[in-house]
Amino acid sequence: MTAVPVPRALTIAGSDSGGGAGIQADLKTFSALGVFGMTAITALTAQNTTGVAAIVEMAPQFVRQQIDAVVDDIGVDAAKTGMLSSEPIIEAVADAIRRHRITQLVVDPVMIAKSGAPLLRPEAQGALRRILLPLALVVTPNLHEAKELVGRDVATLEAMEEAARAIHALGPRYVVVKGGHLGGDAVDILFDGRRSERLTAPRIESRHTHGTGCVFSAAITAHLARGVPVAAAVHEAKAFITGAIREALPLGRGHGPANPMHGRQS
Repeated sequence: MTAVPVPRALTIAGSDSGGGAGIQADLKTFSALGVFGMTAITALTAQNTTGVAAIVEMAPQFVRQQIDAVVDDIGVDAAKTGMLSSEPIIEAVADAIRRHRITQLVVDPVMIAKSGAPLLRPEAQGALRRILLPLALVVTPNLHEAKELVGRDVATLEAMEEAARAIHALGPRYVVVKGGHLGGDAVDILFDGRRSERLTAPRIESRHTHGTGCVFSAAITAHLARGVPVAAAVHEAKAFITGAIREALPLGRGHGPANPMHGRQS
């Protein structure tokens, strides 16, 4: 059997025309970490640093066909989901994940853009919990997403740990609750079903944080594709996103993007 020359990662997410989040951020992250990136686009957004002007969803069958085309020919070592937009798209993605037996799946439960624009229909949240989370190896909610998933406020480290346990009960094997919106150091909670670990990094004061959730989950996916164990992949991704925020790009009039290509400039 011929050895695969490079790790392969698939992102199933929306397109950000401004390049700071979504498919574009994921592909930059994969490339920065030495992984070949592939895409299944779920939605197109007319978007920049100030907000989302318009969204066009892809037909669920077409999303499924993109996944099939990639897996059947190139193969996938790890995959992630981002913006899924609707229940039919979630159902199509979950069906493809099951059929292709993609076990290294990172679910970034994207619900709202940095600007506040909704990226997941409210009626689709139930499908996300019921259909997709049980297929996830890792799920990476921020505080808002964790609140929506567990149905209560998540505003302290203790509440983050409780939320991680509750989300784990929905089916994913590992839960990372991101605490970037709390004060003080940037602390995330990693829960593996047995123990919680606090991942801490110095807080970097910056308004240029567009796409941070995408970059973080893509970095986890890239490390999984390279064969890194889950906990180590999360630690590596935490360091990577900290650097991407530290060297964020002050582009546009709003929230500039985190920089997944940090450290690679000539």
